[in-house]
Amino acid sequence: MPTNTSSSFAAADVFAEIKQMSRIDDTFRELKKRGETALIPFITAGDPDFAKTLELVSTLERSGADLIELGMPFSDPMADGPTIQASSERALAGGASISKVLDLVSAIRRDSQIPLVLMGYYNPIFCYGIKRFAQDAANAGVDALLLVDLPPEEREEIAHDMARAGISLITLLAPTTPPERMERLAAQAQGYLYYVSMTGVTGAQKVAPEGIRDAVERLKKMTRVPVGVGFGITTVEDARAVGEFADGVVVGSALVKIIEEYGQHAQLFAKVAEFISGLKRGLAAVQ
Repeated sequence: MPTNTSSSFAAADVFAEIKQMSRIDDTFRELKKRGETALIPFITAGDPDFAKTLELVSTLERSGADLIELGMPFSDPMADGPTIQASSERALAGGASISKVLDLVSAIRRDSQIPLVLMGYYNPIFCYGIKRFAQDAANAGVDALLLVDLPPEEREEIAHDMARAGISLITLLAPTTPPERMERLAAQAQGYLYYVSMTGVTGAQKVAPEGIRDAVERLKKMTRVPVGVGFGITTVEDARAVGEFADGVVVGSALVKIIEEYGQHAQLFAKVAEFISGLKRGLAAVQ
């Protein structure tokens, strides 16, 4: 894998050559016109099973989700806390695989054009085959890919194939990212930037909005793509506070907990709809 700093961010040039308007771009553009903050829920594909995941995506969209992050189950999700780790374990126990995740995306695309971001780890994609994954994901209708454990300096080996398939690579930034590096990462961003609100794993702490406001506002001046904030956003109040300065709010563990609790009950979709619609109303109050 390349680590030479002179070529670390060269892959961004590929996207400049074949840039085209995507569902993600369209969605953020429309939200900006309306003065709205994007609501971006995360769920794990295959949890509690794939049929219910398909219905969950529909429920999320009807309830106000603007984009959806679909987690690709992995046996060692090192950036995720216990809640999302457990969701991956449930999905894998049910037979989840990359192929089944892409089949799910194809099924979603029969009825929906909501932007879909696959979020996960590099190893399953490497094993699946990078070129094969890029083509199959594009055919299924994937808009973007977020790989938690793939450093930007090493993503050139997938960047060309994803670019040619029209799939954006979402960049993660953290409070510990040095300013100069942040500027380089912001310059190569596609789709939207994902700002991690704290150090540590998902679901472990509550977000402190005022502690990250300045960093997010500085970051927004460095990039032409929207900036979403995730990790630690669990309540309507959290979402509203972060939505005052972020372009998008990502909610994961709090939603996955609902799926864990009600996954085998008839109330599942109603509980998810109640939670997401509440978050959307909270974000609307920011306007």
